[in-house]
Amino acid sequence: MKRMFFLIIVIVSVICMNNTTVAQTKEEGAEFKVQTEQFADLAILRYQIPGFENLTVKQKELAFYLYQAALSGRDIMYDQNYKHNLLIRKTLEAIVKTYSGDWNSEEFKKFMVYTKRFWFSSGLHHHYSSIKFVPECSNSFFKELVLQTPVKELPLKKNQTAQQLADFLSPVIFNAALDANRVNQSAGADVVAQSANNFYVGLTQIEVENFYAAKIDKNDIRPVSIGLNSQLVKKDGKIFEKVWKIGGMYSAAIEQIVFWLKKAVAVAENEQQKKVFSLLIKYYETGDLRKWDEYSIEWVKDTESIIDITNGFIETYGDPLNYKATFESVLSLKDIEASKRIDAISRQAQWFEDNSPIRDEHKKKDVKGISAKVITVIVESGDASPSTPIGINLPNATWIRKEHGSKSVNLGNIVHSYNLASSEAQLREFAYNDEEIELSKLYGNLSDDLHTDMHEVIGHASGQINEGVGTPRESLKNYASTIEEARADLVALYYILDDKLVEIGVVPSTDAGKAEYNKYIRSALVTQLQRLKPGENLEEAHMRNRHIIAKWAYERGKEENVIEKVVRDGKTYFVINDFKKLRTIFGELLREMQRISSEGDFKSAQALVENYGVFIDKDLHAEVLQRFEKLHIAPYRGFINPVLKPVYKGKQIVDVQVEYPEDFTGQMLQYGKDYGFLPFEN
Repeated sequence: MKRMFFLIIVIVSVICMNNTTVAQTKEEGAEFKVQTEQFADLAILRYQIPGFENLTVKQKELAFYLYQAALSGRDIMYDQNYKHNLLIRKTLEAIVKTYSGDWNSEEFKKFMVYTKRFWFSSGLHHHYSSIKFVPECSNSFFKELVLQTPVKELPLKKNQTAQQLADFLSPVIFNAALDANRVNQSAGADVVAQSANNFYVGLTQIEVENFYAAKIDKNDIRPVSIGLNSQLVKKDGKIFEKVWKIGGMYSAAIEQIVFWLKKAVAVAENEQQKKVFSLLIKYYETGDLRKWDEYSIEWVKDTESIIDITNGFIETYGDPLNYKATFESVLSLKDIEASKRIDAISRQAQWFEDNSPIRDEHKKKDVKGISAKVITVIVESGDASPSTPIGINLPNATWIRKEHGSKSVNLGNIVHSYNLASSEAQLREFAYNDEEIELSKLYGNLSDDLHTDMHEVIGHASGQINEGVGTPRESLKNYASTIEEARADLVALYYILDDKLVEIGVVPSTDAGKAEYNKYIRSALVTQLQRLKPGENLEEAHMRNRHIIAKWAYERGKEENVIEKVVRDGKTYFVINDFKKLRTIFGELLREMQRISSEGDFKSAQALVENYGVFIDKDLHAEVLQRFEKLHIAPYRGFINPVLKPVYKGKQIVDVQVEYPEDFTGQMLQYGKDYGFLPFEN
């Protein structure tokens, strides 16, 4: 339910100079190209895996098996996003692999931009806004490409011709109004019937809500995440679930995941990790959500292993009702030295809870173990790739977090690549004065890390739901994700200006908090608008959450001019005049956000989101787009994954080497070939 695991997005941007960003790396003592290309609104980056070479051979072998398990589920994400995505992807890949015409022609270059956008978003809807995008090349050119592709390469049904395939795909791809939104959360919409995701077939919102309401026992203090791992279908008047498991839906891909997990069991680092893998296998074999909870509990307990993985149906942002979870996987190794900062915060979790401005009855009296660390990502897949989070907090089940604790991590090498590729030009364009710029340059990276740490470690782990209310997805429905992300952000914002952080040694000065306040307000009210096209409103949960917080704080503090709107030389800035009062305002909103979550107050959640989180200043939006245009900065970024290559002696793995490819297209084609396990729908 929360992108506590996968979506704490830091709005940092890449300046594209000759489409490359190069940084000196200590690990290899050579130049490492961080950014490889830029197209549409996207930039492609790379990351390294420092410390991998220090693993034992057995740990490297384990990493290789889990790497394969992660990538084996890649197809699932495509199909979850939209029912025709696999067919479209296989068609696009067939064209790219076999095209012998002029790759430099304007039409083909436009086709390739569309194809790369499709890969980046795991489908034909934008990865962030969820709005459908269409090719800039002509429909006739696309059809010509299909007809020119060797028939044996095309994903044709029996007796289907290339012409029939082209005719079928043309409206699916080129009609922007057809299945226009993967996730539609507009007020008044039937968010199930009007969302193009593949979680529900033939159903309306009220039918889905009634189906699951009949299954939910609000008196169950340890409820399973009903509906998490299934497609809900209505056929011949009957409603039933198609469970994602071996022998069920997505079986071909899940069988591959389990194959590699079983190999991982044999080389696990310890007995606890072996137990974790075995439970995950059992879950995939049965689809039993109780097994998922058992796995999650044991996974939380495994704090000793160096190699760790999340793999499963985890986050529910792709479902407007927050039942269905997308496949995702992150494989990592622990960065022991860098973990000291985040661990210092987690050890004070009870202090943060006790001193929170929320009501006493909403506080946890006994915050269970929150293990926190900085991780080095080895590979990401599904909903975590190519666009990746920078912070993780799992499991999502509220009762497990309350009784058993959680794991919180900061994706250290991902953040490092973002920082290497960040743009001072954007900072100078949108910061109000030199003081704000210097504060950001001095503390910006640290304050970003701290915000992520506290959002994950103490934000999502804080507060409790009143008995009988049920989970936020049940009570707050389509507003649950936005409210939860706002709540976690507010915890981080409230404490990032606290002297406690200086006391425990994670910051040298509370000026780091001021740097984060400046960036947050600047981002929420101004720079994140770059991600919207003219006429669009805010749809994505994290963009909505940030806008709610900043706009509410701006209006709340207007009388005392806490945040001042300044127009200088035709450019708009939001300037913080009183950081302490702003912190108080953040505390007030946190108190209300927690009350809404604890009491399941749907009407208040709806009012906050619709009044503060959806609509933007159109004139300011036009100004922001104009200011960004001259910077040549992509608002979104994602990564090419490293490649693990085992070295064999006979049948025995004696080493695993790491390669860092630079070709995004090449990696996508290779993934399609090696991990294309699922059939397409046509």
